Amino acid sequence: MNPTVVGIVGIVVMIAVFLTRMPVAYVMAMIGFLGFTAMISGQGALNLIARVIYDVFSSYGLTTIPLFVLMGQFAFNSGISRRLYDTGYKFLGSTRGGLAMATVTACTAFGAVCGSSPATAATMATVGLPEMKRFNYADELATGAVASGGGLGMIMPPSIVLIVYGILTEQSIGKLFVAGIIPAILVTILFIISIYIWCTKAPSQGPKGESFPWKERFRSLLGMGETLVVFFMVMGGLFMGIFTPTEAAAVGSFGMLMVALIRRQLTWEGFVRSLYETLATSCMVMMLIAGAVIFGKFLAVTRIPFNISTWVSGLDIPSYMVMSVIILIYFFGGCFMDALAFVTLTVPIFYPVVTSLGYDPIWFGIIIVMVTEMGVITPPVGINVYVVFGVARRVIGEIPLESIFKGILPFLLAVIAGIIILMIFPQLILFLPNMMY
Repeated sequence: MNPTVVGIVGIVVMIAVFLTRMPVAYVMAMIGFLGFTAMISGQGALNLIARVIYDVFSSYGLTTIPLFVLMGQFAFNSGISRRLYDTGYKFLGSTRGGLAMATVTACTAFGAVCGSSPATAATMATVGLPEMKRFNYADELATGAVASGGGLGMIMPPSIVLIVYGILTEQSIGKLFVAGIIPAILVTILFIISIYIWCTKAPSQGPKGESFPWKERFRSLLGMGETLVVFFMVMGGLFMGIFTPTEAAAVGSFGMLMVALIRRQLTWEGFVRSLYETLATSCMVMMLIAGAVIFGKFLAVTRIPFNISTWVSGLDIPSYMVMSVIILIYFFGGCFMDALAFVTLTVPIFYPVVTSLGYDPIWFGIIIVMVTEMGVITPPVGINVYVVFGVARRVIGEIPLESIFKGILPFLLAVIAGIIILMIFPQLILFLPNMMY
């Protein structure tokens, strides 16, 4: 049978199996194994699975994932998120919609020590929703701000999605981390502008909160001190070449542990829960990578990625139109699949196309992370929406899903505006990596 036909059949079958809600990692591994068996041999496919799983779980480079996840878990269980929120509220709470602005700002700051979008959304929902409810914020704005702000954890370094992208494409994780800083700040500013416009047109969405004297505002910055110290220690070490990404993750985890112990806010139960959540998350991510690699090997022998790359390169249309189509694919795909799973699945296909068109791989990595960020807040998957829905039911009472999806619309438009800006001005992404490296 024609290798391309085998590859297409494999992709169609994989999509069909996805609909059964079978875990994505296992589906990719299974289809990759069966496809490799059909193309090469059963023994070769068995050897492939054994080698890939061993290589992934013994990879030194992948140790960044559990270490950064552990850093985020220590931050979550030591109360750092509440102090970040308190600082944001004291600076922005007196503005109309200020609590929502504070929530978005706190999400950005927490993303700097977490790297996980659902974890950021869950953390800030626990802290922020009761406060916004207390000040009579509308459900749409309150939940929309938390769900959308949680997506900033995917862009702000250290980002698990960026780590996986760097491993799959053999790009510098340090460069990707540096490249994500300006886009994360840009999206945060666009979110704040969206909240301001929304609350100006509909004041009932976000009433003004209490005002604090400047002395108390600046005093609240002390609550962010340890977060800033750990963040600058990790990122500064990466920038200056003192740490490798793995060493930076280890330093960050140790730093967060010391902060939690010094403040006496990490209980033994919290410590054990941090380890358990780190283990569960890390194994999930590593199985996704292993499944994606196995499926990628199958695609490689079918030559589909190379054929697509050759075909696209020969099209007589501007490269920006090709990139626009790829971005649309990521947007719609992100609506139906988990962001990390979709990135691991599609990068082996689209990466050769993008590089053949002359686009910078670092720039492309940030763009697709921003596009898939929209996927975590759009139906039908919208993982952050369901996280916020579950947390809200526990902390403030039942909120209709329709209200949350309605609330994310202004933020979705803000992300689209951010992507357009970064496509027009790519140096906003590349400026820091080029300067630092």
